[in-house]
Amino acid sequence: MKTTHTLHTARLNNNCPTCFATDGLELAFTQEKTTTKFYEKGAREINSKLYCHTCGNSIFPVNWTDDIERVYEYNRKLATPSTTGMKLKPLFYILILLAIILVAAVVYYVIR
Repeated sequence: MKTTHTLHTARLNNNCPTCFATDGLELAFTQEKTTTKFYEKGAREINSKLYCHTCGNSIFPVNWTDDIERVYEYNRKLATPSTTGMKLKPLFYILILLAIILVAAVVYYVIR
């Protein structure tokens, strides 16, 4: 199951390129995380979204001004992603332990 976690949000004081409102822009950085019964793993990509609360539009990078791009780069550095490595859950370790015990029992009875 994939879930999305918000890493960092920031309210910007820049003008909206669509409605020219001075405050209402919100920049959000998110990361997807895959969770199963055996492990959890974060995606490498960090997604970003610039949204204007005044006009209710998503602002795409094509419409960004130089000021918005500078603020974006600054906030991008503040968004620290969660680890992309695989975090194993206890059920995985239990199954591995049971598999080792089963192999050991089979070997013991074959040799005996």
